[in-house]
Amino acid sequence: MPTSRTGRPPVPRTPKRPATPRLARENGLLAFYTRARRGWDRPLTAYYLIFGGSLLITVLGLVMVYSASQITALQMSLPGSYFFRKQLLAAVIGAGLLFAASRMPVKLHRALAYPILAGAVFLMALVQVPGIGVSVNGNQNWIALGGSFQIQPSEFGKLALVLWGADLLARKQDKRLLTQWKHMLVPLVPAAFMLLGLIMIGGDMGTAIILTAILFGLLWLAGAPTRLFAGVLSIAAVLGLILIKTSPNRMARLQCLGATEPQSGPVDCWQAVHGIYALASGGIFGSGLGASVEKWGQLPEAHTDFIFAVTGEELGLAGTLSVLALFAALGYAGIRVAGRTEDPFVRYAAGGVTTWITAQAVINIGAVLGLLPIAGVPLPLFSYGGSALLPTMFAIGLLIAFARDEPAARAALAMRQPRFGRKRGAGGTGSGRSPRRWNTMRRRASAARSSGER
Repeated sequence: MPTSRTGRPPVPRTPKRPATPRLARENGLLAFYTRARRGWDRPLTAYYLIFGGSLLITVLGLVMVYSASQITALQMSLPGSYFFRKQLLAAVIGAGLLFAASRMPVKLHRALAYPILAGAVFLMALVQVPGIGVSVNGNQNWIALGGSFQIQPSEFGKLALVLWGADLLARKQDKRLLTQWKHMLVPLVPAAFMLLGLIMIGGDMGTAIILTAILFGLLWLAGAPTRLFAGVLSIAAVLGLILIKTSPNRMARLQCLGATEPQSGPVDCWQAVHGIYALASGGIFGSGLGASVEKWGQLPEAHTDFIFAVTGEELGLAGTLSVLALFAALGYAGIRVAGRTEDPFVRYAAGGVTTWITAQAVINIGAVLGLLPIAGVPLPLFSYGGSALLPTMFAIGLLIAFARDEPAARAALAMRQPRFGRKRGAGGTGSGRSPRRWNTMRRRASAARSSGER
């Protein structure tokens, strides 16, 4: 053995461990992914996503309605907060409807299906009565309630089709009739076509597209075969093409796809182009709340159909991506509720509501981005309009009720203990269970003393 200069044997050195920053980083990412996946799979995830996502969308929508509608209100010689106050009133009423729907049992939801459908059909037919129906922007789909308040019955037709269609398909599935195509189509498709006809009489093709999407969503969830699904889709496409060809206004909207100048030949694409201008001028973080330029008379319908464009101008790419992420989370939660339930009515209703909100959001945002024709539909929970907000918030209440009614969610909620009072299910002193101890500073201090201490 070699010796050192001092004559002592050399001390063996411990070899240095090679640095593994990459391995540590990978382990950290794997641990983060595992925790995120575990949290994502919790029973109450869908409940929190639906409640929190819809709340954030509604609150942000109120802020943007106030910002985008001020100039329009002042141009109409109205107070700057006029539209905001009306939207806030609708949001408060809608919150009551959401709470009521979230606390209703499933049986009551099914019992309301037929009354809501009958009421929607009656009001949609009442729109066409002279002196009662009101025309707005060329579409006669409104009923004046007195003063400045109006109602659009076709918005409630969406909720009616979801509830009634879900109840109908659920009853037929219980009787094992959905294996026959005639029971799958009748009377669902004729009733949907009746609603579509009442809507198209007033000229509102945007709402008709949403109603058609709900119908296709229900048929898809019911397990419609590909041939049957393709047949209904082909008929709807042919009818839609005929309606577009016979309307100069709809043809003009179709020709504005991809337009970069307000005057694209003989077609005026002012609204579509200025929506793109608003998004392009926002940058990453926007120009700030209230600092939009396009809302000063350049962008029509800035607080309704094109509120997403004003959001992009004032909040930038960060704001628009946040809105998209909230709608994506809401859509995922709805799909999760529909996929995990064993109740056919809950599956059809949750799928119908998710299809409704997702399709309407895609059509509205696609029109603002110039990817789809302008259909004239509001952004759900976000745009100005009480007639659209009220049934949508009731539908969100349905999703919340269904998310709470999942077996795993019920078990998770039952395991929660109240902060005050007795435990759930605890009886009195004679039941064999001790009452819950009050968690107060005085009790903790007294428990810490010895028996002889004062």
